[in-house]
Amino acid sequence: MYKFLLSIGIIFFLLACSRDTLDASTNRQSLTCTLQSLSSNISHEEAQSLAIEIYGQTKLLRKKFDPVFEPHMNNFLINVGLKEQGLCYEWSNALYLYFKKQEYAHFTFHLLVADQGKYFFEHNVLVVSAKGEPVMHGIIIDPWRKPGALYFSKVKEDKRYKWKHRKEHEI
Repeated sequence: MYKFLLSIGIIFFLLACSRDTLDASTNRQSLTCTLQSLSSNISHEEAQSLAIEIYGQTKLLRKKFDPVFEPHMNNFLINVGLKEQGLCYEWSNALYLYFKKQEYAHFTFHLLVADQGKYFFEHNVLVVSAKGEPVMHGIIIDPWRKPGALYFSKVKEDKRYKWKHRKEHEI
């Protein structure tokens, strides 16, 4: 009986791992297509390279910030001193500082903020746009919203927040 239960447990574990891998792959493909949709000048290869890099950096930051299951609980733990870091602006700043050093022929990187200065409501994200295009035509990259899992959407489609451009000097 023990061997049977152990076998079932291993099968479920392997299935769960493969599902995560499939989901991550599907999400990277979706992000690739979304990035490529920013401009006809963007090749599939460049969009795919950036999508892979975004997911890789998000994974590194997830290890660094070790977010809890709910972002506002994560903020509470930081604000009372039980965690050191992982606020939304720390995620967006880290991503921005990394990607602005990278060389992508057809992408630029920006910061957006909603409800700036409102303690419990302010939110910050990275935005990727096509070179020469307005930041508000870009794509939100937000690993804080779903603790460590990447949320992305076109800025105009994100109805949850009213975004405004945040300047680099605010880092």
